[in-house]
Formats: sequence, structure tokens, C-alpha cells
Amino acid sequence: MKVAIVSGSVYGTAEEVARHAERQLKVAGLEAWYKAHVSLDELLAFAPDALLAVTATTGMGELPDNLLPLYSELRDRLPAWSGKPAAVLALGDSSYDSFCGGGELIRELYAELGLREVVEMLRLDSSETVTPETDAEPWLEAFAAALKG
Repeated sequence: MKVAIVSGSVYGTAEEVARHAERQLKVAGLEAWYKAHVSLDELLAFAPDALLAVTATTGMGELPDNLLPLYSELRDRLPAWSGKPAAVLALGDSSYDSFCGGGELIRELYAELGLREVVEMLRLDSSETVTPETDAEPWLEAFAAALKG
């Protein structure tokens, strides 16, 4: 199964988590692919069977600037991905009212695209973790198992 990983990052943490997810999903036997700042055309050329979004939240619950072009393209072009499995790994800070708001925006986009979330969105709190890559590992294992099952 081909899994495309996209990320939205402010300070680079989400990109690091996405790279770690790519390695872990490959170890699990999946064809994982990650490219920072990916365009929709590049994503479509990979022809994913599943999608994983790793995103931080910025401002008042918005997506990071580097993910906005892809997000807008997806909303404008609505690729035929209905029924494909997907998941969201959200990074945030629970001291803000908009905790993991970027992840919630991706979940709404998934609904518009007809993607089905195969595991519940993971919310990693920066006020509680210093190793989000490691903290995400059990959830990534569950995601891989859901894709393979």
C-alpha cells in the first residue's frame, strides 16, 4: 500500500515527525513517501492508496503557511479519493484555545474529499512532550496495522 505523508510545520517539528513516520511506516512494510512542500500534482503522481497528514497549528487555529497551498489546491480540485484511508497527527499546545486546530481543519478537508479516518486523530501536546517522534510511534503502529488489516 502506498501512503503519502504531507506536513504543515512552523518551526520544523512536524516535518521531523513526518520524516520519522515515513521511516516507521516503511519498516512496517508500507510504501511510505514524504516530501516537504509537496504540490498536489506531485501528490497525484505518487498515486497514494492512503494519506497521512502531520500538522502543527498556528495563529488562531490555522494551518501553517507551508501547508496552505496544498490545502487550497485539494479544496479546489477535489481529487477522486473517496473511500481511501487516512489519518491526522496533530501537534499543538494545550495552553491555547485552538489546540490542534490545524488538525481539525485537515479532518474537515478529509470529510470533503470522502477520505475515511482509520484511526482517531492523535493530538500531541508540546507542553507535555519533548519527543513527539517517539510519542507518535504507538499511534503510527496502529495506523499501519489499520492499513494492513
